[in-house]
Amino acid sequence: MSGFSDNLTYTAYAAGWAAVKRLPEPAANALFQRIGDQVWKRRGKGVLRLEANLRRVRPEATDAEIAELGRAGMRSYLRYWCESFRMPVWSRERVQASFEPEFIERLDQAMASGRGAVLALPHMGNWDLAGAWVVVRGYPFATVAERLKPEKLFDRFVAYREGLGMEVLPLTGGANTLATLAKRLRAGGLVCLVGDRDLSASGVDVSFMGEAARMPAGPAVLAVQTGAALLPVTLWYDGTPVMKGRVHEEVAVPETGSKREKAATMTQALADVWSEGVREHPQDWHMLQRFWLADVDQDRLAPSTQAAPAEAAPEETVQ
Repeated sequence: MSGFSDNLTYTAYAAGWAAVKRLPEPAANALFQRIGDQVWKRRGKGVLRLEANLRRVRPEATDAEIAELGRAGMRSYLRYWCESFRMPVWSRERVQASFEPEFIERLDQAMASGRGAVLALPHMGNWDLAGAWVVVRGYPFATVAERLKPEKLFDRFVAYREGLGMEVLPLTGGANTLATLAKRLRAGGLVCLVGDRDLSASGVDVSFMGEAARMPAGPAVLAVQTGAALLPVTLWYDGTPVMKGRVHEEVAVPETGSKREKAATMTQALADVWSEGVREHPQDWHMLQRFWLADVDQDRLAPSTQAAPAEAAPEETVQ
């Protein structure tokens, strides 16, 4: 039965990818907005979790305001999928015109220095579009993808992202991913990681909007080990066809402390930047899972070990 279910899942994704690419753009956008509204109206687990997370972001909001924010959140999430299904046929010019980041000179300066850079971002907006835009700008990069089931679906996601110009490394089941990423950075390259959720024992405990959460150590570990610039990024939609974003100021490596302590301090700095970005654009934070530790079943959550940098692995969760 598991094999049948996996094949069904893969077939559904493959059919969606093939069909949506052929639709006129206004029709595709309208279709995915309707799907987002229908999913929101069904009040499934993902929607309820999204709205519970949004209540942490906007504690002063009324129930009606949270519900409306949840609806906007599902529309944003479905926009991500619509764009992702269609992007393989977009021209370089179309990719370039679809994203307008602020302070991109921070990335340019880091890359020109030869230090390499780590772009770290939360699950906001469309990180695949931002990645494709960076590649078009002339910065091919390495990233990490969590393995999906069925395997054919994971392979398809990898092929999709590699087709956009990314080097995709598996989070598990492959060579030493952290070492490979460090090698790319030491050569002056670029690494991009989605890093706002990690409930494993190797995660770093942080405060996110005043409550305990856990994030992967990977982005900070890589910066500490290689000297690469650690640049937080936030993404959002503003009602136009063009996604917006911001490259924030570099998170500096602390002058004192062990490597583990430095990585923990830098991960908290990422959390602080991202929390402000989420407060500004909560509908574009695609967090449909439990996020804060208070919401997680404590019996199943391994205690944080503040893992040593050599053991910590970066994470990028494919939705």
